[in-house]
Amino acid sequence: MKILTVCQYYHPEPFRIHEVCEELVRRGHEVTVLTGLPNYPMGVIPDEYKDKKHRDETVGGVHVIRVNERPRTPGKIGLAKNYVSFVLNGSIKALTMKKDFDVIFVYQLSPVLMAIPAYVAKWFSGTKKIALYCLDLWPASLASLGIGEKSTFYAFMKFVSRRIYKGADSIGYTSQMFEDYFTGQLSITKKDFIHIPQFADELFSDISSSDTTGGTDGRKDTIDYVFAGNVGMMQSVDTIIKAAALVKDERIRWHIVGDGFALDDCKKLCDDMGVDDRVTFHGRLPVGEMPRFYDMADAMIVTLADNELISYTLPGKMQSYMAAGKPVIAAANGETQSVIKESGCGLFAPAEDEKAFAAIADEMANADRSRMGSLSRQYYDEHFTKKNHVDLIEKMLTGCAGKTVNDNG
Repeated sequence: MKILTVCQYYHPEPFRIHEVCEELVRRGHEVTVLTGLPNYPMGVIPDEYKDKKHRDETVGGVHVIRVNERPRTPGKIGLAKNYVSFVLNGSIKALTMKKDFDVIFVYQLSPVLMAIPAYVAKWFSGTKKIALYCLDLWPASLASLGIGEKSTFYAFMKFVSRRIYKGADSIGYTSQMFEDYFTGQLSITKKDFIHIPQFADELFSDISSSDTTGGTDGRKDTIDYVFAGNVGMMQSVDTIIKAAALVKDERIRWHIVGDGFALDDCKKLCDDMGVDDRVTFHGRLPVGEMPRFYDMADAMIVTLADNELISYTLPGKMQSYMAAGKPVIAAANGETQSVIKESGCGLFAPAEDEKAFAAIADEMANADRSRMGSLSRQYYDEHFTKKNHVDLIEKMLTGCAGKTVNDNG
């Protein structure tokens, strides 16, 4: 098949779309990616992508076409400019590109508007089908910007989102609860839905098991919990800091690895609550440096905001945590709780409930973490492998293109 992939984000930004595209190339498909300039999450464009460098290149067998976009800046206006700039420039580029694609693949993160260039490419080409893989639900994700469901803008984006999703010929989704949102909240029915769980970076599969016995073998005398990922409003990292002030086990230490627009607020809260001796902020690190934190961790952390629609999402970090065979402690609702409960990989508390989260943190310190870690890895092998993920993506794409998996066009 000849596949046009549309996604605002691509390598070196920290999303797995480049791995999917490169694997599709290895399977014999011809893949072109229409994307923007890398600047996620902090709005900084690397020097090697400035001055019109690397705008049209082949990387890992994938033809990558980049269009200009306004870098991200804090606040609603800054993000809006970033989103709209990709939509406009991507749509213009879609008009001038070669149009001999068998199928258009939208790898949809936030915003859902990033799909618009795909529809422009469809309307002005012979391509008849769009396969959309939804990782972020819209307009539900507007909650991360503090935009309420009763606002006029939310209503407008609900209309736009519904049109984009309804226009896709096939919709894949990362969390099982997404289909309930499509059918219930957006009234989209009679659609080819397919559940496609995410996968973890392969380097997390090779992480050696750290001490899970609470330090009784003499290796260390602390219990280390690690949060890895974006520090934004929807991640509710402040719940970690508040729980750090409430735990009873003095061995517990908390590690925040990552950055984001809420990082400074979290650091200030840490100082205000006097827990800076128990909470360490390591900043954002290259993915290659992450295994040492996973190896050190006695359990990994997931926290999410107490928002009904956000609870539909299973954070991508869960796959990495489970690939590494790590127990998980979570303050989250919905899909995250379901996976922890089904797999037996850890303990969970309600979202934003620091008292309950502190209680399970104390409980995890004395739990059978080795067994939970084994169950974590077992569940990953059964549900979240890269092969399984790309198999399902390929199935969705070939179905839309009217081809078989072995017919690579």
